[in-house]
Amino acid sequence: MVRQLLKNATPEQIMEAGAAGYYTDHDNGVYPASASGTPFTAAALQVKGDPIVDLTENLAAEQKARGTYEHLLNMTDDPDIIEPLKFLREREVVHFQRFGEALRIVQDYLQEPHLYVMPKPEFMNQ
Repeated sequence: MVRQLLKNATPEQIMEAGAAGYYTDHDNGVYPASASGTPFTAAALQVKGDPIVDLTENLAAEQKARGTYEHLLNMTDDPDIIEPLKFLREREVVHFQRFGEALRIVQDYLQEPHLYVMPKPEFMNQ
């Protein structure tokens, strides 16, 4: 969408839109960054190694992303921007649902009693 918005814009339009710094550094290229300009890094990923904690974190991340798309939708009336944003927002909802299903599966599995049978040692078979 950034490329689409900047594709035919004049330098004056880019400056007027407040995108001069972005354009100077990245032209029309996509550079993953927050709205405040902080570049994406792996530090944004949260992993604890506990499936309950990690899936809960994923659920929260999907909701945060959905909220971001809601805010972006509130900021435009351009149908060429609204439609992709609506698609992306719906995708976050579906991801949230799938992570929720995975969390329920893991929780159910952890609640089940597990019987571990050790094979009889060879010397006991004689």
